[in-house]
Amino acid sequence: MKINCQSKITGSLVVLVPYREIHVLKYHEWMSSEELQTLTASEPLSLEQEYEMQKTWAADEDKCTFIILDKAKYEETNNEVESMIGDTNVFMTDETDVTLAEIEIMIAETGYRKNGRGKESTLLMLKYGIEQLGVKQFQAKIKLDNIASIQMFQKLGFREISRSEVFNEVTLAATSNDEAFVRYMKDHLVQYSISHHYCEWSLFFCLMILRASLKFASCCHLP
Repeated sequence: MKINCQSKITGSLVVLVPYREIHVLKYHEWMSSEELQTLTASEPLSLEQEYEMQKTWAADEDKCTFIILDKAKYEETNNEVESMIGDTNVFMTDETDVTLAEIEIMIAETGYRKNGRGKESTLLMLKYGIEQLGVKQFQAKIKLDNIASIQMFQKLGFREISRSEVFNEVTLAATSNDEAFVRYMKDHLVQYSISHHYCEWSLFFCLMILRASLKFASCCHLP
């Protein structure tokens, strides 16, 4: 989504950054897992298709995607790829109602599950969706056997609105004016800060490094 291409969201445990080309290879490795394909109802893609999908998502006006970084590891390494642990998405599902959106969360790195990072990533994305995208109602479609994810969304204040045995999924929903939902978000989202110049600074530093490299190469050139 173009609106989040320069946005970085920082919480107490995780950092959310726009899905960019540098993330694709690791993301592709994740999605080669049959477990993640089942949990996310995804079809396997080739690496080339994955790169094309990243470009499509970046330009899509209806889908907002962030890569989830472990904050501690990112602060230690300053390397986004090494710090990647999953992704989260919000996408509009009804052309006639832009305030309705579906939310998804995936913690791909198993060592980072069940330790609060998935919950915080979801809360950050929900707050971003409400404040930046104008979403008023969220839905989450979850496989019936994904008990941990169902329980997490229920703790956040989501309620079941439908169940499909055919598709083996349950749909949970929450609205931005639901008092229990808003209170839980306020009580449990310890830190939320957003920068809208993330990509500009990334590009700036890349250009600075390239300029320094070219200058060094020029100085070392022998006639």
